Amino acid sequence: MTKNAKYWIEKLHLSELHDEGGYFKESSRSDKIIQLELNVDRSLSSAIYYLLDGKQGQFSAFHKLGCDEMWHFYDGSSLTLYIINDNADLSALKLGRNLENGECLQILVKARSWFGAAVNDQSSHTLVGCTCSPAFDYRDFELAKRKELDEMYPQHKSIIEKLTRS
Repeated sequence: MTKNAKYWIEKLHLSELHDEGGYFKESSRSDKIIQLELNVDRSLSSAIYYLLDGKQGQFSAFHKLGCDEMWHFYDGSSLTLYIINDNADLSALKLGRNLENGECLQILVKARSWFGAAVNDQSSHTLVGCTCSPAFDYRDFELAKRKELDEMYPQHKSIIEKLTRS
């Protein structure tokens, strides 16, 4: 039986993620606490399930985190992760199980990189896992504003328009 987005949302008890887009649920958070710069305590790592439903036109809007985030492919269509690095270079990396087609099972997004994602088959969904180290914290989350990204990276305007909401 093929599993659809509704199946995963119900079975994994995913909640809608309004700012970034998609559905998610935190699946683990380390009990081990580490101390970051400026004497900030943080869990060593955290992980979530994350789902984008292509039928709903969902995408992960451009954002950046203060931690590294490893994306792991689980089910559905492949997706493309768009990453703008410190040198203003744009990478479009495919996360999926078709390794012969250049897809990867895991992709690392480095801390403080702008990134977003889109389902490659809009008639399907993509279920992934995202593991952050140190752990995800909303204080380190920054959602991109279209105008600001356009001004910083005019050469990437078309993908910025596609993966921002305002």
